[in-house]
Amino acid sequence: MALVHAQPSPVDSPSQALPSVSSASNNNYNTPFVVGEIIIEGNKKTKPYIIERELPFKTGDSIYLPNLVKAFEISRSQLINTALFNEVVISLKSFRGYVVDILIQVKERWYIFPLPYLKPVDRNLSEWAKQGYGLDRVNYGFKFTYNNFTGRNDKLKLWLITGYTQRIEFQYDQPYADKSLKHGYRVGFSYSFNREINYATIDNQQVFVDSLRKGIRNWSGHIDWTYRPGLRTTHSFSLSYTHQEVDSGISGLNPKYYNYGRNQVSFPELAYNVNYVNVDYRAFPLTGWLAEGTIVKRGFNNAMNMWQISTNVTKGWALGKKDWFSWNGAGMLRVPFNQPYINQRMFGYGNMYLRGLENYVIDGSAGILTRQSYRHQLFRFNIPTYIKSKSHDHIPFRIYARLFGDLGYSYNKNFTNNSLTNRTLYTYGAGIDVVSFYDFVLRLDYSFNQLGQKGLFLHIKNDF
Repeated sequence: MALVHAQPSPVDSPSQALPSVSSASNNNYNTPFVVGEIIIEGNKKTKPYIIERELPFKTGDSIYLPNLVKAFEISRSQLINTALFNEVVISLKSFRGYVVDILIQVKERWYIFPLPYLKPVDRNLSEWAKQGYGLDRVNYGFKFTYNNFTGRNDKLKLWLITGYTQRIEFQYDQPYADKSLKHGYRVGFSYSFNREINYATIDNQQVFVDSLRKGIRNWSGHIDWTYRPGLRTTHSFSLSYTHQEVDSGISGLNPKYYNYGRNQVSFPELAYNVNYVNVDYRAFPLTGWLAEGTIVKRGFNNAMNMWQISTNVTKGWALGKKDWFSWNGAGMLRVPFNQPYINQRMFGYGNMYLRGLENYVIDGSAGILTRQSYRHQLFRFNIPTYIKSKSHDHIPFRIYARLFGDLGYSYNKNFTNNSLTNRTLYTYGAGIDVVSFYDFVLRLDYSFNQLGQKGLFLHIKNDF
């Protein structure tokens, strides 16, 4: 019997070459085999057809055995990147002449997370430190997330948050709503209130005011249609509506917060997004391609009128068994350039930042960013949990050393009183990456920037 094992998740196993095929019989690899029965084990919640949706083969397909080995690796990556499983192993179960039966063994994640919520509201830990680690800048409450709600990789989210921000948010995401498993939808709404308002950027820093009685309120709702014709690419079309209002005192502090000194704005938004995923592990890609492009039309009148085009591309290369190089490029363009302050956020928000400039924000209507990283794996180990569970009996860890360098530029036509706008930006440094299951990634960076500053920065990302 021939046996082929696909690689487990990158947090569980070192990177390996594609496995070889051995056989007790003398098979002719120039003769195609027929895929017979596909047997799935370990999926207590996930529907079998959701797993089969990620396979580049199906029962009845004719395929040469070496190509089937490569298809196993593609299948493993696809299944890991669904975020449904901690581990995936795919093997040839048996030969029946030139018919091969395939065994897929998965270890499912926990899907229900009724968790208490406690998180600083600032952009990152460095920004919270500048605000004095105040508990008044912390949100707390209840965050309920139910992944794989019906076993079709759908997601239900309900947030009830208070503290610095009062927030209610609901979202349901069903990516496979029809029998073809190509069409899906997403619906959601949110409401938030915050007494403190970021009304301007001065000296490359967010400036807040919390003395205004009405603060800022935001209502929004959206409905999306998604289309995934194959394995790699997903398209989505979104229609949303937002109403936002701030205390009338904001127009005196920054007349360009909204256009024409307004204190409220309502607008529809249309968006199209295309996403391509072909990497070993989406949460921490070492090899392969990630690419995303988005076109947004926000508003249709003088109160709000903006086109936004953005893209984000990541490419990773293996340099050896324990060494990798990755490149990430991102760009954004907003037109017309005369946008209100709320539409000017560029570097320092979300994942659009230069490592080493986390203490600053750089506004703009156009920006470009390139990030380069070299990684070397230092350690790989498991820590037992002593839980009687086949899927959670250990916690895998992988630790990498990293060297990096970033380059960026942000163009700003209206808000030019900040020294980091309209100039080339660069940073460099070294760091440590810690990767574990549930897409947990901890990054510790020691960075240098063009201002002659240096510092230690911590970033944490997880699936909770």
